[in-house]
Amino acid sequence: MIKNTNEMQQEIQNADNIYDVLDKNRESFRFEELTDYLKALLDRKSIKPADAIRKSGIDRCYGHQIISGRKAPSRDKLIALSFGMELSLDEVNDLLKVSRNRTLYARDERDAIIIFALANNLGLIETNQLLFDKGIEIIS
Repeated sequence: MIKNTNEMQQEIQNADNIYDVLDKNRESFRFEELTDYLKALLDRKSIKPADAIRKSGIDRCYGHQIISGRKAPSRDKLIALSFGMELSLDEVNDLLKVSRNRTLYARDERDAIIIFALANNLGLIETNQLLFDKGIEIIS
């Protein structure tokens, strides 16, 4: 049985032996590789990698290297790629978790603008304009 995050955290905090918890809950841990996750998202959304990369503003070669797993992207590159794939906020945060990056956080002004843009189906250019107008670093 796969446990939710709160259940896992409670069990870890109350454990006498972390190795027993790890062994007992093997199926509850995320082992997914970023490249597999990206390919699954692209398939689910019926988006060609080239189209997502083009819409993301990421260099074509670098984008394909991200998707193939040859390059480890920064948080910003993944956010840009998320716009290219037209992901929801939950999908973006899941992607960031899989890549071991911090999720979008509403109390961070830059992230708040990105969350707003995602909620309102804005594209990357419009999102960057909002960030630029506020004097905040754009997604690059």
